[in-house]
Amino acid sequence: MIVVKHLEEKLQWVPDRPGVYLMRDDGGEVIYVGKASSLKARLRSYFGSLANQGAKVQSMVSHIRDFEYIVTDTEIEALILEYNLIKKHRPRYNVMFRDDKSYPYLKVSLNADWPGMSVTRIMSKDGARYFGPYTRVGALNDTVRLLRRIFPIRTCKESVFARGGRACLNAHIKRCMGPCTGEVKHDEYMEAVKEVILFMEGRQDDVLRRLKRRMEEASSNLHFERAAELRDQVRAVEAVLEKQKIVSPDGGDQDVIALARGASETCVQVFFIRQGKLVGRDHFFLDRNDHVSRGEVMAAFLKQYYGRAAEIPPEIIISESIEDRETIVGWLSEMRGKKVRIHIPKRGRKLQLVKMAAENALMELREYEEDLHKKKMSAEKSLLELQEHLGLGRLPLRIECYDISNISGANAVGSMVVFEKGVPKKSQYRRFKIRTVSGPDDYASLQEVLKRRFKPAGSSQKGEEGAGDFANLPDLIVIDGGKGQLSAAREVMREMGVEQIPAYGLAKRQEELFAAGEPVPIKLPRGSQSLMLLQRIRDEAHRFAVTYHRHLRSAEAKKSILDDIPGVGPKKKRALLRRFGSVEGIRQASVDEIREVKGINRELAEKICWYLEG
Repeated sequence: MIVVKHLEEKLQWVPDRPGVYLMRDDGGEVIYVGKASSLKARLRSYFGSLANQGAKVQSMVSHIRDFEYIVTDTEIEALILEYNLIKKHRPRYNVMFRDDKSYPYLKVSLNADWPGMSVTRIMSKDGARYFGPYTRVGALNDTVRLLRRIFPIRTCKESVFARGGRACLNAHIKRCMGPCTGEVKHDEYMEAVKEVILFMEGRQDDVLRRLKRRMEEASSNLHFERAAELRDQVRAVEAVLEKQKIVSPDGGDQDVIALARGASETCVQVFFIRQGKLVGRDHFFLDRNDHVSRGEVMAAFLKQYYGRAAEIPPEIIISESIEDRETIVGWLSEMRGKKVRIHIPKRGRKLQLVKMAAENALMELREYEEDLHKKKMSAEKSLLELQEHLGLGRLPLRIECYDISNISGANAVGSMVVFEKGVPKKSQYRRFKIRTVSGPDDYASLQEVLKRRFKPAGSSQKGEEGAGDFANLPDLIVIDGGKGQLSAAREVMREMGVEQIPAYGLAKRQEELFAAGEPVPIKLPRGSQSLMLLQRIRDEAHRFAVTYHRHLRSAEAKKSILDDIPGVGPKKKRALLRRFGSVEGIRQASVDEIREVKGINRELAEKICWYLEG
């Protein structure tokens, strides 16, 4: 193995202390992030003999051209830093969640006077209570619907609630207690909020006792209508309890985690046991785990899952032995504020729980692999059909589609979507803000997009979502439109020297394909896999363009004269609008009234008045 000379020199200065290290390739990209109790020993192990190293380490080391390290005081600090850096850089050699963009949570806004429920993808330290993460937003929405039926606390946005007024439809159909109308007592409402939290914590038995006690009190006080409502809530909770399986006679709170590995996929199953009952489960798929031991996969999962989890139980039962177990236990205990135990059972009831979780992981994995196989076969059939119908010289493995979106020429944008082997390649999508065209000219806008896409290799390409050199040329280009759009596209393609790439216009009305120089459009068979693939690509390009166009319109609509006043930033702008309701309200306010807004002194208040009067 050849070690770059400057790396040998850097190794001499690495300290024998805990910390985190980042490996970089020749392009400066972070390809691996790791932690170590001794940075000196760990980094030297990479650049010594690779004979006893796994295939993954050997491949990674062959790409390392530089490294850097960050010293920490403790191994727990190193673990936290490692987790944050992996999340930031998403290195190609680290085991990762497959879809790591964001997972949804259920949020109960305890930081509000009248707390509400909502689904969010951002967990903040704002005093609210969060539950999750969930991998399936559909399952979370089902949970929210159940909670609204049993405990009708509000689900409206804070801005809607602040306006108050008449009862909304949810209040009329008994899906909300209507706190905005003032018809419910605060104590009664907060009881329902507490019961939502107990329910989500898996304390349904406690919820049942509370509801029965309140039902009896209502009946004793001759409040029979209220007693009937509580009776219905009791029955709903009892129905949930009937579905829960008692798996732990000691009534403890545990997460049980096991994994199943296929040829190229790993599925991790999590069982949530609360008060001895199996109250829920979820599964996650992991990427980049080839040539990695089961213990390494489990350790990576624990760090990434509990780094974002809203709740950590006192005991976590896992199927694999892991390195750095004590460090991970210390980290989890620190986050929970109480002692956490990680247990790898060898016998007894807990081993049976692990086996049950592993069986479920295997079933999920097999179902996923079967679905993946069907999609692959369908994609291959679509591409073969397309090649045959269009007479293409090669299989269109990479297809690019372009669309333009604007309203009367305002905020004109273009989109480029990419499908590889018949499936979306979202990392290759690009969106373009039209710079050189005035007015509603789709042809000229399309030409601008294609010129920017097909700039000579090596020149900088900057779409609105970041740079990319567009090194991979498509096998097929699809334009959302008819003969006119296609003619404009072909003109630019000739100019840019890529006229050899097949290009077609796909018109929406008759779903016809137009080819350059061909008077008769091509009609793919209705219901064929090839036509459905092109429709999906065209619709995806349209969706991507329209979404960006709406984003620009929304941003423009939110802009106000306040943005032009020096010294008034987003926070002060929000504070002013909250205090006075609108720009007109601020215009009618006096300097002294504006000064009452937090962060605004007399000088700035006078400046605001002067700008608004002008």
